[in-house]
Amino acid sequence: MLLGDLILFYIALVLTLVIRYSSNLAVIGSGQLIDLNFAQIWSLHKWPFFFVHIIWVLIFYISDLYDIRKFSSPKMAMAKVLKTMAIAGPMAALLFYLVPFFGITPKTNLFIDVVLAALFLMLWRRYFWMFSGKASKIKVLFFGSSKETESFADYLKRNAQLGYEPAVILAEVGHNLVDLIQKNKIQLIVASKNILEDKSAVKRFYEALPLGISILDFPDFYETVAEKIPVSVISESWFLVNLVEINKRLFESFKRIFDIALSIILGVPTMFLFPIIGAVIKISGDGSIFYRQKRVGKNGKIFEIVKFRTMAENAEKNGAQWAIANDPRATKAGKILRKTRLDELPQLWNILRGDMSFIGPRPERPEFIAELQKQIPHYAMRHLIKPGLTGWAQIKFPYAASVEDAMEKLQYDLYYIKNRSSVLDLAIFARTIAIVISRKGH
Repeated sequence: MLLGDLILFYIALVLTLVIRYSSNLAVIGSGQLIDLNFAQIWSLHKWPFFFVHIIWVLIFYISDLYDIRKFSSPKMAMAKVLKTMAIAGPMAALLFYLVPFFGITPKTNLFIDVVLAALFLMLWRRYFWMFSGKASKIKVLFFGSSKETESFADYLKRNAQLGYEPAVILAEVGHNLVDLIQKNKIQLIVASKNILEDKSAVKRFYEALPLGISILDFPDFYETVAEKIPVSVISESWFLVNLVEINKRLFESFKRIFDIALSIILGVPTMFLFPIIGAVIKISGDGSIFYRQKRVGKNGKIFEIVKFRTMAENAEKNGAQWAIANDPRATKAGKILRKTRLDELPQLWNILRGDMSFIGPRPERPEFIAELQKQIPHYAMRHLIKPGLTGWAQIKFPYAASVEDAMEKLQYDLYYIKNRSSVLDLAIFARTIAIVISRKGH
């Protein structure tokens, strides 16, 4: 999909130049009309638009245009492209005016290019959807019938664009495994932990390897496709194998340096907003400007989180409550602060102190933690690392208003803890910026 986008970017640019300069007359940055051949016109445009295309790809990425899990229909995919190009076009225009050494400040050219690129990209997404729907799928044989297996197999059926076709679900491995594989043209076997621990089953899997099949355990397959960890089917041994924290020490050291530097860079220039936000909070309701609340940090350590007040003074007079979308307890000013994430600004102090990081599982309240640890397996494992201002779970599943929601977020938190890296952190950071700009924050 990315390769197709890049090709179409340049096809749109070439067509734009052909449409605009069929007479070989070009207007350069000074406004002077000069006679150039097409090679010279191309030379003027190729590098400036190269940087434009790089920015567009980044915008596409943070807008989830390369995540096919997010598109349940070609119509939705095309609408997403149109909305994203409406942002990408003005960003390109801004780039040309901010970077004078490009030598060109195209107006009509850029407009034509954006229109052509948007049209081509929508057609490409539609073709890609049709192709992925009709293309042959990887046929999957599931061993270990369970609620999780059946639910995930149904998810794959409903999302054919992912490229998998659940062919068979069986509770145990039979003697006719080779015949079953050949009859159903199986390419991938996904087995539960108890099946893989059965010596006779492993022997039959071994005998089937010459057929060219691949074998994965269910948690690994689930993690690869869904980008989260299936909490209900992993055991304590999974954590012993997958969470080798000693291998992350260098990453954590660099991350701490990044946290300190970025909290200072963001904190100093935003200090002037504090009096303005404080005045708005006071006007919209009673109570103090800042709100302090106990949260659970790394290794279960309790610390006080600092935020701008977004709820009325007596919002929790009946005890701790889950935060929900469009929370009725929020003041008018509080709703705006939540949408823009400005209420989080004081937490830069928590990051500077080392209580939190920019990226990590969202810190929960001790009152909720005590109950969640009783009802959700392995919930305490999310405290292996520092909590974060934003995180993988926050961009994938913004709210946790129940135990079921908390379990869903835990699956994303464990995925981050296992796979955390500088690349994943940058991806989370970029998508968080997109969420803030689109006002989908909470």
